[in-house]
Amino acid sequence: MPSFEPTAQAAQLCLDRVQPDDYARTRNSLDGAVTRLSPYITHGFLNLTDVYTAVHARHPLHPKHKLVFELGWRAYFRHVWAHLGDGIVQSLHTGLLPDDSYQAEMPTDVLTARTGIPAIDLTVRELYETGYVHNHARMWLASYLVHLRKVHWRAGAQWMLGHLLDGDLASNHLSWQWVAGTSSSKPYLFNADNVASYAPQLWHSPGSAIDVSYELMDTLARGTQPICAQQDARRADDGVAAPDLCGSPLESRSDGLWCAPTASSQQHLAGRDVWLHHPWSLGTGPTTLATDVLRIGVGIESCHSQTPWNQRRWDFVTLGLRAQTHPLFTLWWGSVEHIAEALKSAKSVHWQSDPHIDPALARLQTLLHAIDPHCVTGPHSTLSLFEPVNTYCRSFSEWWKRTGINDAHTTG
Repeated sequence: MPSFEPTAQAAQLCLDRVQPDDYARTRNSLDGAVTRLSPYITHGFLNLTDVYTAVHARHPLHPKHKLVFELGWRAYFRHVWAHLGDGIVQSLHTGLLPDDSYQAEMPTDVLTARTGIPAIDLTVRELYETGYVHNHARMWLASYLVHLRKVHWRAGAQWMLGHLLDGDLASNHLSWQWVAGTSSSKPYLFNADNVASYAPQLWHSPGSAIDVSYELMDTLARGTQPICAQQDARRADDGVAAPDLCGSPLESRSDGLWCAPTASSQQHLAGRDVWLHHPWSLGTGPTTLATDVLRIGVGIESCHSQTPWNQRRWDFVTLGLRAQTHPLFTLWWGSVEHIAEALKSAKSVHWQSDPHIDPALARLQTLLHAIDPHCVTGPHSTLSLFEPVNTYCRSFSEWWKRTGINDAHTTG
């Protein structure tokens, strides 16, 4: 099973192992050569330009290579999020059934991996045990929940987001919508034959609720009644306990690494240049920073109140922040106002811009500017692999036609 260390070195090793042609050929198989870069991209160790540049230098990539397309999907989901904001947590259009045809609660047998369907139960177990699931398995689980169990895609997306180390709101929620058919022209359906084609023997699910033809699967998906799970559940083992989800690291950790800013630590900020690391920027930051810049890790409570995480994910972020920040400081947790007050004596404050947290950082910048107009120099933005598309595109194909890899990344 995959293991992810929250360090820049681990991210680089993972990047060095990418074999793009193997990826293109085998990526749909659960034991295929997938990159496993997503946790490092989500949390700011790498960006899309880093990935493309490093891989292209070793294995020249055609702009239409499958790996480039997949990087494009991530960029496209961010494009949708940038234009719709919180609108991505609502169905972009009606799917097979009206929204009120689906239930808002996750089934207990799914949460505890006791459906009796190996492809589903093993996906849930892997999600809990590693914080990572192959994309094909994510699609199977989402399709099963939405189209057979009649669970609203948003309930499934929110649950999965809390357990995934690579949980990116745009990629996660819009992928669930793609499966549900609320952001795509048709829903994604699968059956036991599909599982057998791409998964090891242990995952095969003959004789289960998914062992039906695609024609019957389509009929079930268009019906309003959820399938009866009792028959498959009789095949299940004892299941697992679902990990708790917490809205802050203070709930999940008791080691004192997170706390509110203290008066003593604030005294060391006076007249210093500060770089803020946050859960979406665990990397080292721009190389242009002065060597004596003071690095501080922060978490802003308003950013996580609606998206609780399990302990594994909080540990990943906590250890990643601790590795980058000054040992004198604990990791700061609090409201935007509290953190702004703690930073007011700094000479300047820098951070890495990211849509996950930009509303809070924009508010922080406003507050700091009100305290001292000379304090904030503004956020640093990462280079963009794809040319910006300012017009909202309702489909990936439309967006793809309007953008491309910058010429600097396609020559040589």
